[in-house]
Amino acid sequence: MALTFIFDGPEASNKTILLAHGAGAPMDSPSLTAMSAALAASGFRVARFEFGYMAARRSDARRKPPPRAEKLIPEYLSAVDELDAEGLLIVGGKSMGGRVASMVADELSIAGKAHGLLCLGYPFHPPGRPEQLRTHHLVELKTPTLIIQGTRDVFGTREEVSNFTLSPAIEIVWLEDGDHDLKPRKRVSGFAMGDHLKTMADAVSVWTGRLIDV
Repeated sequence: MALTFIFDGPEASNKTILLAHGAGAPMDSPSLTAMSAALAASGFRVARFEFGYMAARRSDARRKPPPRAEKLIPEYLSAVDELDAEGLLIVGGKSMGGRVASMVADELSIAGKAHGLLCLGYPFHPPGRPEQLRTHHLVELKTPTLIIQGTRDVFGTREEVSNFTLSPAIEIVWLEDGDHDLKPRKRVSGFAMGDHLKTMADAVSVWTGRLIDV
């Protein structure tokens, strides 16, 4: 069955970002919609898609839980093929979506199908269980990678992540007081969500510019 994509940004752009959603929220969730809009405003063509279990929730009253991230790899690969983007393609996603993309990034890069990986709030570990790290495959990752992370993200704070061993191909941009949706507490940090979205989009633009130069 053909996938349904949501597109944002200029249709003629030669820079496409493919984003998958997180474990519990669909591709049109407020947070992913806002992130996509910010990236689109910076000139990217953003394509969002849903994994089968999430798409099924739209017609099934039962909330089927997400499968293990590894089980979603074939669906992500199929989304890349179906999108068939021209020019520069960055694969990635929000939380679990970014994790799944990170599992296929090197395969896609070697095949010439993708040029970088963008993770918006990477789930380094389940909340409250820092011993259950999801970083094993990130140690040897070869694909140029940008992770945008809030400093108080319960899936991996700045203090925690500073102690992890990660590939030198990975760059992390920290958003002050941001949570797993990158949202700050304005009274605490002095930042609004719009500030963090702009910082995120600007960082992706600069990082992508380096990929094109290479």
